Amino acid sequence: MKLMKAKRIGYWVTLALFCLAMAGGGVADLMHSPDIMESMTRLGFPDYVATILGFWKIAGVVALLLPGFGLLKEWAYAGFFFDLTGASAAHLFVKDAMPEPIIPLVILTLGMASWYLRPALRCVVPAPVNEEPTPIAA
Repeated sequence: MKLMKAKRIGYWVTLALFCLAMAGGGVADLMHSPDIMESMTRLGFPDYVATILGFWKIAGVVALLLPGFGLLKEWAYAGFFFDLTGASAAHLFVKDAMPEPIIPLVILTLGMASWYLRPALRCVVPAPVNEEPTPIAA
């Protein structure tokens, strides 16, 4: 029982920190904050990419926080995985100083911990397996 409670607390703490980081980044992207726009320019991305990323970060956070929608949560986690690994790679490709490529990976670690610790109710429920093979129409 204590293990389940610790797992639930770990889930909510990692989810809260992860969502705070992603929502903050999403708002900064949508507002085209000077730091974000300088980084986008340095990485070689056009300005509108910040708007697109900001929208999807906020949408992903909403998906993670809403009850239900297990499949949508999986998509959000996958999207964040692609976003954060891509951000880290982009910083490495332009040879940014070492803290820059590491920061997205630290945030990703929070997301991965949240995904791993998520309760069964927040998981995708597998479809029931049909015992009878479905005939193929000719």
